[in-house]
Parts: sequence; structure tokens; C-alpha cells
Amino acid sequence: MALGDLMAASRFSQSSAAVSNHLVEFSANGNHVEEDGERSVNSSNSIGNTNARDLSEIASSSYAVMTSTTSMAYLPQNVVLCEFRHDGFEECVPSGPSDGGLVSKWRPKDRMKTGCVALVLCLNTSVDPPDVIKISPCARMECWIDPFSMAPQKAIDTIGRTLNQQYERWQPRARYKISLDPTVDDVKKLCTTCRKYAKSERVLFHYNGHGVPKPTANGEIWLFNKSYTQYIPLPISDLDSWLKTPSIYVFDCSAAGMIVNAFVELQDWTASSSGPSTRDCILLAACEAHEILPQSAEFPADVFTSCLTTPIKMALRWFCTRSLLHESIDYSLIDKIPGRQTDRKTLLGELNWIFTAVTDTIAWNVLPHDLFQRLFRQDLLVASLFRNFLLAERIMRSANCSPISYPVLPPTHQHHMWDAWDMAAEICLSQLPTLVEDPNAEFQPSPFFTEQLTAFEVWLDHGSQYKKPPEQLPIVLQVLLSQCHRFRALVLLGRFLDMGHWAVDLALSVGIFPYVLKLLQTTNPELRQILVFIWTKILALDKSCQVDLVKDGGHTYFIRFLDSVEAYPEQRAMAVFVLAVIVDGHRRGQEVCIEAGLVHVCLKHLQASSPNEAQTEPLFLQWLCLCLGKMWEDFAEAQIIGLQADATSILASLLSEPQPEVRAAVVFALGTLLDFGFDTSRDSLGDEDCDDDEKVRVETGIVKSLLNVVSDGSPLVRAEVAVALSRFAFGHNKHLKSVAAAYWKPQSGSVLTSFPSFAVKGSGSGYSTPTHIIPHGNIPSPVGPLLRVGNDSQSVARDGRVSTSSPLASAGIMHGSPLSDDSSQHSDSGMLNVDSVVNHTRSRPLDSELYSQCVLAMCTLAKDPSPRVSSLGRRVLSIIGIEQVFAKSTKSAGRSGRPGESTTNPNSNVAGLARSSSWLELNGGHLSLTFRTPPVSPPRSNFLTGIRRVCSLEFRPHLMNSPDSGLADPLLGSAGPSGVSERSFLPQSTIYNWSCGHFSKPLLTVADDSEDIIARREQREKLALDHIVKCQHSSVSKLNNQIASWDTKFETGTKTALLQPFSPVVIASDENERIRVWNYEEATLLNSFDNHDYPDKGVSKLCLLNELDESLLLIASNDGNVRIWKDYTSKGQQKLVTAFPSIQGHRPGVRSVNAVVDWQQQSGYLFASGEISSIMAWDLEKEQLVNTIPSTSDCSISALSASQVHGGQFAAGYVDGYVRLFDIRTPEMLVSATQLHKQRVERVVGIGFQPGLEPAKIVSASPAGDIQFLDLRRGKDAYLTIDAHRGSLTALAVHRHAPLVASGSAKQLIKVFNLEGEQLGTIRYYPTFMAQKIGSVSCLTFHPYQVLLAAGAADACVSIYADEISPSR
Repeated sequence: MALGDLMAASRFSQSSAAVSNHLVEFSANGNHVEEDGERSVNSSNSIGNTNARDLSEIASSSYAVMTSTTSMAYLPQNVVLCEFRHDGFEECVPSGPSDGGLVSKWRPKDRMKTGCVALVLCLNTSVDPPDVIKISPCARMECWIDPFSMAPQKAIDTIGRTLNQQYERWQPRARYKISLDPTVDDVKKLCTTCRKYAKSERVLFHYNGHGVPKPTANGEIWLFNKSYTQYIPLPISDLDSWLKTPSIYVFDCSAAGMIVNAFVELQDWTASSSGPSTRDCILLAACEAHEILPQSAEFPADVFTSCLTTPIKMALRWFCTRSLLHESIDYSLIDKIPGRQTDRKTLLGELNWIFTAVTDTIAWNVLPHDLFQRLFRQDLLVASLFRNFLLAERIMRSANCSPISYPVLPPTHQHHMWDAWDMAAEICLSQLPTLVEDPNAEFQPSPFFTEQLTAFEVWLDHGSQYKKPPEQLPIVLQVLLSQCHRFRALVLLGRFLDMGHWAVDLALSVGIFPYVLKLLQTTNPELRQILVFIWTKILALDKSCQVDLVKDGGHTYFIRFLDSVEAYPEQRAMAVFVLAVIVDGHRRGQEVCIEAGLVHVCLKHLQASSPNEAQTEPLFLQWLCLCLGKMWEDFAEAQIIGLQADATSILASLLSEPQPEVRAAVVFALGTLLDFGFDTSRDSLGDEDCDDDEKVRVETGIVKSLLNVVSDGSPLVRAEVAVALSRFAFGHNKHLKSVAAAYWKPQSGSVLTSFPSFAVKGSGSGYSTPTHIIPHGNIPSPVGPLLRVGNDSQSVARDGRVSTSSPLASAGIMHGSPLSDDSSQHSDSGMLNVDSVVNHTRSRPLDSELYSQCVLAMCTLAKDPSPRVSSLGRRVLSIIGIEQVFAKSTKSAGRSGRPGESTTNPNSNVAGLARSSSWLELNGGHLSLTFRTPPVSPPRSNFLTGIRRVCSLEFRPHLMNSPDSGLADPLLGSAGPSGVSERSFLPQSTIYNWSCGHFSKPLLTVADDSEDIIARREQREKLALDHIVKCQHSSVSKLNNQIASWDTKFETGTKTALLQPFSPVVIASDENERIRVWNYEEATLLNSFDNHDYPDKGVSKLCLLNELDESLLLIASNDGNVRIWKDYTSKGQQKLVTAFPSIQGHRPGVRSVNAVVDWQQQSGYLFASGEISSIMAWDLEKEQLVNTIPSTSDCSISALSASQVHGGQFAAGYVDGYVRLFDIRTPEMLVSATQLHKQRVERVVGIGFQPGLEPAKIVSASPAGDIQFLDLRRGKDAYLTIDAHRGSLTALAVHRHAPLVASGSAKQLIKVFNLEGEQLGTIRYYPTFMAQKIGSVSCLTFHPYQVLLAAGAADACVSIYADEISPSR
């Protein structure tokens, strides 16, 4: 099984389990994979299977106390909101792959070539130099030739020719010049010729000074005069001035270090006199300044040159003298090694290959990174010489001679990799006699590479970022050249790259890039999956590789892979990711991918992923959309191809996908299509009309699709909608400004021209199509997205207007609009035909109704509960000329007044509009909007009756140039031809960069902390089950032992409280949504923070999500906005995980939503309702509204409780005293309904399920003070009624497991009952000094697993009560 199969097995998609555990083990051949067991988090894919899951899950058998079904029911196994997308969405701006800078340090700065080689040999074979006393026998060989075996002239010619051939092996394309026993003039001419020919390439100068004196202390080398009667010195400075830079010098002579020292001094002097030197000069010298060359006959005379130019021969000869083989092997056999150095399947080729791998590895492990790049990766000849120089150091140090270089290298002669070389050499040499005798004998390859790969694999099992890097990395690189080891090497390399950015950077700095680029030309199907994985890892780090891929045609490899049958969806997702990076901001990449038909390939796969095919990998869908978006981003040609292929409808069908990442990617792809060739100042005349009609049709379709997800449950999606609408607003700036302005123009004395209302045509499907109803003016054609609403067709309101419960029209914006208020009678006279306003510009506008909906959607986004989304929404509004003042405080002067009071200031001509009459009221007015339009007449007095808070729309006449200036925006001006430069003002999409982060993380291994998470979970489950058993069998007599009392210091008293299940912590909130977290055992305040900054406050409920794991705190506000926090118990560390508006639509004439919500861990559903005509069911796993349950009553819901045992079941209490039981697993949803409370004040104030597994037993209470117990399966009437408080009941709490019910009253009294209706205890307000005292009871809550009751009072005190015997924790 390949690495690709392993990846498929581990299913590392973003939607996969957070706590899954896969261990991967490869056997030596890399083909075997073992999977360890996995523990995955379950998420219900459909509403229908939640019940089945309740029964099918099996709890740990160690809990003998309970049956598995019971423990399953009480301890839900699912975990929500713990995906990658919930980690810091609000704070960080993702960067995506880097396209340069620090990352591209691995690229050799400028590849170089040695273009010319000058070989200078001063041998003068018949005369020994005067300063050298030779021993006998003495080393004589030069280039493996004995100069005394032939005539002197012939000898030097032969030696020169041989040296030339030896160098040519390393650099065949260079031009070679030989100068034998030359004069100074000869050398000067040689150097100038070489530099002239090489131009800016490197020149190599090789000097053999065996026939002349040692260099002088001044740094002079010796040459001859013409008649060979004198030695003539040549200063190194002259040589340097002739050869110039870049250059490399090889000095093979005694005391060669003298030259290096002089050269370094020269460099230092030049640098000090003329500033930093940019000279690129490299020196290799045979020995130090005080040393002479080895004279032993076992070495050649030019041992240094032999190591540099014939390393294998030199290494083997030297090794033989030290090996056990030296008796059995004749030296002459070494010259007969069969094969070619370039053929790795032969003995000579394999030895050369192993030698290269060993020396490369030593260099990479010993040299600093920059030096390694410069010497071993920049120039082929320099790299070869330095590899061979490492051998020279090893061999010559054994003869007490130290070769030196400039730049200086650390010593490498004792590196342990030389032992590996010796072993490989010995194995190869042992075969040599057989292979020479019998040419047909088969050569057995060395185990060197297999062993080194095993060593690398061992490192992979135990190494990490914080340990020493794997020294075998350069060997892995060499192994890629061999077909027999390639697959295993690639698999191991893939595992290494998966360890993180640091690993990818290391591999690139070793030089892996050209190898994996070349491998894209192979057709071997076995390598495809792993190559795609490796390229995914490289491109997740460094985007700049896109250029190389396009240049080499690499994109076709990935397009072919995308279409291959055997690839897994995760691997295809990687291939699409690679293609997306190729086209990201790279025009040539976009062009070649379009030519290769990538648009059609992507769309084909998107169409293939039909909703009925449950197997489609969300990661694959996400990247198909992102790739399409990147392909046609700012590229009209691709946009046209996409539109012709019906991309918009294919994409729009994916907007209901369960994964938020997929939905966000779809919105991104649709948003990038919105650019398609629009220039709003262009004349659309003549034959372009039909083309324009098509554009209008397309844009209308896209915008309608976007409006459908403007209230999506995931901020990731809504942020992309805001970005897409900003592009639309930019292209249609004038029209949107005109539409917005039209509603503020003074019309015959009316205050505000009403925003168009929506008529709801009820339809059985629960969908409705909004249309305009404009009494005075044209009636435009029906248009608009299909908006999901309750199944109610309400009667037409006053004067033909209709209110709606559509999410778009009323997601908090229309709450106080003239349409749902008495003010509507004033608006009609000023109703405007919007078409006439819109059509005053030249370009072809879209339907005016759509513009109205867009402005509404932009305002919805501007007041989004997610700070990032709301800031994007405000930027979109600024594009269409609505300037907001973000009102942090409700107390700022002129912004608010006492109830019923207007803050109109006639002098400044600023009209303080009543909160109920502004269509931009924005759900409590946390945005006060400034329009640059003429002032309007002050509001009439009857607008202002009974208003809780006044929020002003300021009108600033002084900003207006002329009455017709509209909403000119100084930032953007008009989006004319100059608009392109202004596009930098548009908010940028982040979904692409954010999604790239997935591939940067380890994909093959699970996080180390998963075992701890599982262990903690199991410990908590055990604890919870123990406590549940105690609760069920507890015989509570009273509950009046106050174990803690906490003054929360809330100004407005405690509104709601919550007890943590596994730590002694209580969380409380006041009416202003100030959250405080307190440890009641240590009596310390742990944290205190504000839920949000908006002025409109009011908390509805606190819930805990994932209470058996890392719990999250859900805070629901009165306006229906839900915010979920993590790390809320650590001071100042709280982080917003997600936020969304849970209520969509509203009732006519309702000023506030008064949301009621409850959370059900079993199903992962959040139920929300209030002053609306339906109940919303949100799936928090999908972050999606999955059901809108018609409430079947005209009354609103005042209490809501979800069963903590039966997933999908919840009970709702209504204002008219009705109690209804719902089960979303049943087709009709409603299970039963009964009117329990028939007293004067009949609204249900509290409701809860009785403890135990029975599905329909409910407790409900009304303000009249009666508590009703009923079993909805057995009858409509309560089987038990308790008159707990006379007309003052304020709170009800039912224990989840113990048979306890508590009720609180405004008369400072709490009563505790059992399920038989017996009163167990009373906690009352005592004026005495010592006794516990409570104020008017505002909230009651039981501990989920213990007999503990927390009570919050209007006097800001929170008390915690236990039984008389304090519970053991």
C-alpha cells in the first residue's frame, strides 16, 4: 500500500474526527501499512439517524453500574466546534503559502557555471627545485603517469593531456587551456584569454608547482624564464587582477598555505580600502604554509590533484593498503574496475554514486547552511571539487599533511560516514576479482542505500523538530536517482515533509527541488500519489515554485491525476490544491491551466458530487471551488469559460453543503465571478445589448445565491459573503448608492421613504418568494432568492403591506422598520419608483429590488455578532456611501435619551429618529448611520411613544455639495475606469489562505495530545456515571445548606447562572452581558469579560457545550445572537470560537425578539425561538440552520427546554399557557400540545424534562405560581399540580438526574419539591445577621451531576445550596 493509501486510510480531512488516532508503520520495503485502532467523534449526518446512534453507541464495559444504553443516553459522545476553523478565526489573518522572502532561502541565489579552465603545470621534470630534498624511493607519479618512463617533453605533454581529461569528466562543457612550464607572460596571456572567453562565468586556475620552489611568504608562486635558467616569481595579486572574479584556484605544491594566507590578506586590504568586497574567489590548497607534500611512494606525487580529479581510484588505492583485502587484491585490478562512472548499475558507477552520497552527507551535516549552498549547490564543478576535497583531507591527513581551503571548512576527516564508505568499498572490492575474471558474472549491488534508508526511517520514528536533523537527507536525495529504491525513498521523504515547515525547508535546502520536478515527467503510476503528496507539502510552504511547475509543464501531471480513477478524494484534494497554488495570482499559470481544460475538469467533479453521493470528501469539494475561484480571479477569459459551462448553478447547488469550509469556498468562487468584465462607466449600446443581458442574468443569479447564505451559521461563510458583496458593491457602486439615497430623499413632507416590503406568498414547501408591493408606482416583476421561512401565510397587513418571516428581510434589520410599525401610514405618500432612480446611469443595472435586498444584506452583515464579519460588513457599507459611527457606549451625548424622549437638536438640524421608525435600526441600533444627504423634517410626536431607547440617524447637511450629489464617497469616488487602482480598498477574502493552512499541518500522524484527551474524557465519564447513580438514589430531605455566597457586584443583578460539571466553578451574567466566572470553593474570581461591545444588551441563557471534554460557553443574547467562547475560566484568555444570529424573521409590530434558546449535546442541535413564528434548529457540527419548525401557534414561545437524553426532542412553553412537545426526528415534528396554564397570567415561565429516560414527562410553571407535572403520552392534562407561589413565580429548575424541582419567587423565596410534589425544603429571606439571605430570585440552576443548586438574585448575589451533608467532590 502506498503512502497515498495510508493517507486515505487516515482520512485526514478537515471534517474528520478530532480525536482519531492512526499509527503508521512501514516495513523495510515501504509497501506495508498497519493501522492502529481509531477513536472518532461522531457527527450525525442526518436528522434521522440520531436516534439510532443513541442506541448503537456502547459505553465502556467497565461501568457495570449501568447498561450501555443508559450511559450512552446520559453521556453524549459527540463534540462540536473543535475544528481547525474554530481556532482563532477572529484574531489571525492567515497568510497562506509564502511566495518569497525568508522561505526561498533554499533556492541557490544564482546558479553558476565554470566556463573556462586554465591548467598550469610547472614540472620541469629533469630538474628538482633547490628547496626540496627528496627521499628515496620517492613519490613520482603525476596524473598516474611516471614522468621518467618517457622523454621529458613527451612526459609533460602526456601529463597535461591526462589532467585535461580528468577535469573534463567533471565539467565536459568548459573550455580548457593548458600551459606547460610557462613564463609569466604565458600565464598572463592565458588568464586574460580565459576571462575573456568565460565572461561572467567562473574560471578555474589549476597550478601544479612540483618543479619549482615553494611559494614565498609574500604570496608569490614561481614560474620560469624563457630559457629555463631562472625561476621567476608571480605575485598572487597580479594573478588575481588578470583572472578577476568569479574564480577558483587549485594550488598543488608544498607550502601552498602561503598563497592562501597572502590571498586572504589581499582580500582584507581590498575590503578595508574600497568597502566590502563582492569578489567570489575560492581557493583549494594542498597543505598548510609550513608543510611539504607527502613524498612516500605509496602516494602519487600529485596526491592532492589525484584526490580532486580521480577520487574513486585514489580512495580505493589508499583503502586497500589499510584493508584486510590488501593481500588478496592486486593494485592493477583497481584500474580494471568494470563499468562507467555514469552508469549506477555497474560496479564503478555504484562506487561513484556511494562516494557522492557520502561526501554530500558529510558536507551537509558539518557545513553552515549558506556555505553548503554556495560550495555544493551553486556550481557543478565546484561542488565536485569540494566533495573530492573532503577525500583529500582524509587521505593527506594520514600523511601529516593538512589541505586547506578558502572559505575555511571545519575538519571532516574523522566523520563517521567515512566508515560507511569504507564498508561499501570493501563489499564492492571483494567482488572485483570475480568480475574481472568473468565478464558475464553478475554484479551484486551494495546494501549501502537500503541501510541508509532504514537509518532514515528509524530517525522518522523517533526524531522531531527539536532533535538533530536526519543526517541521511542528502542520501535520500541520491536514492531518488535509482528506480529500485525510488518508491521507498519518496514515501519516507513524504513522511519527513509531513513533520512541518522546518522539514520542508530542510529538504529544499538539501536540493530536493530539481529531483521532484524531474520526477513529474515519469509515467510510473506507483509514484503518482506520493509525488502529489510531496508537492502539496512543498507548495504549502513556498508558493514561488508555481513558476517552475508551469515552465516545466508540471501542471498537466496534476490535472491527469485529478482525472485518474484510482485516486482517493483526499489525494485529489491535494492535486487540486497544487493546481490552485499554480494559478494563484500567476497569469501564465491561469492561462496554461485553462488551455489544459482545468475549468471543465473541476466542474465535472463538482457535478459528480451530487447530494445523494455521501462519499464525496468535503476537502476535495472545498479545493475544487477554491481552485476555480483562483483560476478566474481577475481573469475574464476563465470567467467566460466558467459561465458558459454553467458554473454558477453548479456552485450554487453546493451552498447547502454541511461543511462550512465548503460553503465558504463556494461563496469565494461565486464572488470572484462577480468581476466578470464589469465597467460601470461603459456605454452599453448597440450590439452589446444581448451581451449585457447575459451579464445581468449572471450577476443576478450570483447575487441571489449569495443573499441566501448571508445568515449562514458560520462566520467563515459570512465573511466570504461580505467580501463577495463588496466586489458587487464596487461594480454597482452608483446604483446601490442611488437606491440607498432614494429612501432618504425628502418626499412631500414624509419622514422616511419606506424600504420596499416583501409579500409572502405562502407555499407548502416552507419556501416563499418575496415580491414588491408598491402602492403608488410600478410593480416590478417578482424576483429574489428563495427564502426559507415558516410555513405561514400571514394576512396582509395595514394598507396592503405584508410583514415577513424571511431570514433576509428580517434578520434584525426590519424589526423597527416602517413596515411593521404604526409609522407605515406616513410612508406611503413618499413612496418612490426606484427604477427611475436606478436608471439614471448609463450602464445596465440589475433589478432595483435586488439592490434593495443587497443593501439589507450589507446592513445585516454590519451588525453581525462576529467582530470580523461586522467589520467587513461596515467596510461594504462604506463602499455604497453609508458611513457608520460605531457607537460603543449607549451613554454618549445625543445618542440616547430616557424612554419616550427624543434627542432632536433643532440648531444642528440633526433629527433623532425614533428607534422604531428606522429601517436601519440594526437590531437595537448598535450602528448609528450617517448619510450625506439633505436633512428631513423632524419626526412627528406619535412616532415617539413608548420607545425604550432612541437611536439617531444623523444627517450631515454640511457634507453635501449639491442636492443631487447623492452619496458621493470620498474613499471610492465613482467606480469608473480608474476603479482598478481603487480595488485595493476592497476587503480581501481569507478562505484561500486559511484553507492552505490545512496542508501545512501534519496529515499522516495524529496530534500527540489525543491520548490525554481520551484519558481525561474516560475519567470524566466515570465520574459522571458515579454521580448520576448517587443522584438517582439520593433521598434528599432538604436543600438549604448554603455552601457559598458570592456578591457578583453586577449593577443590574444576576440574570442567569450556570454550574460547571467537573470543577467548583459558577458562571453568572447580568442584564448587560457582563460575564463573571467564580470558584466557589476558593472564593476567587477567575475571569470577567463582556460578551460584546454593542449598546443593545440583554442576556437570555448560558449553556455549556462539550461538557465532558474541553467545555465551551454558549451565551445567547435577547436579540437572538449566539456567541460561543473557549478558555473562559482563564483571566483575559477567553477566545470567541464562533458567533451567529440564531433568530431569523420576526412578528409584525414586535420591537424585541426576546430569544429563548436551549442546547442539546446528543443531537448537536441548538434550538432557538422567541417573538417569531417558528423554531430554528441549528446543527452546530455543520453550523447550519437545518430545520425551521413551524410553531403552529400565533403566540410566541416564552420557555424552551431540550431533552438531555433523547436527541431531537424538545418542549416549548408559550405565552398563552400552551406546552408543546416536538421531536425533529418525526416527519410532522409536533408530538403533542396541551394548554396547561389557564390562570390570568398564563405564560409559561419555566419548562423542563423530568429526570430519567422516559421521553415525554415534563414539568412546567407559570408566573401565577403553579407547577404542572404531565406525561404527554398519557393525556393532555397534568397528573400533578403544585401551587408553589401565589402569583410571583419567577424561575424554575429541574435536576437532570435527581428527582428534584426548584422554584423561585419574587418574594425572596425558593422551594424545593420532589417529583411526587412533596415540598422538601424552603430557602427564604431572613433579616437576621447570620442566616443566608436572598433577594428576589432571578434564576435557578442545578448542577448537572450533583445535588447542588445555584440561585441568582436581583440584588447581584449568587448563592449555592447543598443538602445538609455537603456533597463530596
